[in-house]
This record gives sequence, structure tokens and C-alpha cells, in this order.
Amino acid sequence: MRLTVLGKSPSWEDAGGACSSYLIQAGSTTVLVDCGSGALGKLRARIDYRDLDAIVISHLHADHLLDLVPLACALTYGPASTDGSAPPRLVVPAGGREFMRRLGAAIDDESLIVDAYPIEEYEPRSETAIGELTVASHPVPHIGPTHAIELTAPSGARIVFGSDGRYSEELIEAARGAELLIAEATLPDPDPGQDVHMSAEETGRLAGEAGVGRLVLTHISDELDLERARSAAAEAFGGPVDLATEGATYEVV
Repeated sequence: MRLTVLGKSPSWEDAGGACSSYLIQAGSTTVLVDCGSGALGKLRARIDYRDLDAIVISHLHADHLLDLVPLACALTYGPASTDGSAPPRLVVPAGGREFMRRLGAAIDDESLIVDAYPIEEYEPRSETAIGELTVASHPVPHIGPTHAIELTAPSGARIVFGSDGRYSEELIEAARGAELLIAEATLPDPDPGQDVHMSAEETGRLAGEAGVGRLVLTHISDELDLERARSAAAEAFGGPVDLATEGATYEVV
């Protein structure tokens, strides 16, 4: 199973960057986890979007889904609309279909997104088979319903994307024993006064508690001191830590 980082920015893009989006490939299965602003261009630089089997959305925040709009346009008006290509499944949290209808209405095309994709809603703590992968959702604390996304290969190897989940027992349990954890590190330092995001130091502690094999820090702005963040996470974790960079790949077997 291979993960490629397409976008790692927080809710505003890095210079030349894209918001949250991760390409997962396992055998003949190709899945996109989140599709934030700028993700489609990054995806097209690597694969044909018509080869996607599914797109899984972790939560209904703009920086994790806005490029569903241009992709819907490509599927509706581009060559994919006439060449017999099957659109990717769009796997969204409960209530996601109505959200996508409202998003379409906000740009004066209520049916654009809901007609472009076969939409499937998932429940918290559920599993979905997508080709050779098993995709599981784990509720984690953030703003509104948010889910860590666990991807399991036929070998049993696991990648867990923590979404924007803050430090919590829920995220620790979701990531427990995973070969690779992709987790957010938005804050420059721990901030006891907020309960939405976490710092790199907190992300490192969480990875250590979960006993993961490798930690990748994401959802962190290029305006911060990235090496300081990596060092803080590594000291707290005691294991290998990378900063997510666009185009970086990770193999999990």
C-alpha cells in the first residue's frame, strides 16, 4: 500500500500548495482521502482522475473537500462524461449528501456534485470495502463530526489519517499499532485554552501513546518553523517523524 501526499496545508494553502488530500494505491485499487483546495491539479500531475475508485471524506470542512467541485465539473463536462468512465464513489459522513447539495446550490448548481458522483454515506465506527482496501471511520474530537480514516491492506498493514482530530483517547485508540500515522500539527505550541487542534509536540506524544511505527506531521503551515515542529514531535514520540511534503510517498507492507 502506497500513500502519496497531494496536499498537506492547513485551511489556507502553502505557497504553491494544496489543502488536505492523500492518494492511496494498493494493487489495482486507487483511493483519495480528502480533496481539499488545489488537490485536483496535484492529483492530475500523478494519475488520471478517471482511474480513481473512490474518494473518502473525513469531515465536511472546506479545506478537506472543496476540489470536489472542479472534479465534478471534469466528470460532468470533460472527456469522462462521454468516454464511458465510471465516476469514483464519493464516501462521505452521515449527512454528506445533503451537504453536497447545499454546496452545489451555493454556486448556483444544486445538482452538480450530487449528480457527478455515486454518493455513499458512512456511519461513525463503520467499515467500507473499496477494492482491495478496507476503510474504517473512527470519530475523533474536532469541530463537528470528524473521523480518523483507517486504511487496511490485504496484508493487514494499516495507515491511519487522523483528520483534524486533536489529542484524544479516541485518536490514540484509532491509531493504535498502525504502521503509519498521518496527524495534524497546526499549533506552534500546546495551547490548553483551545480544544480544536494540536501542536507538533502533542502529536508526537499521541503517536508514542498509540505505538505507531512512523509519524508524518500534516495540516501545518509553511509560515511556521517546520524543523522546530519536527524536532518537538520527534522528541515527544521517540520514533521516526517526517514533515508531510507534497509528492512524498510512503510504502506500508
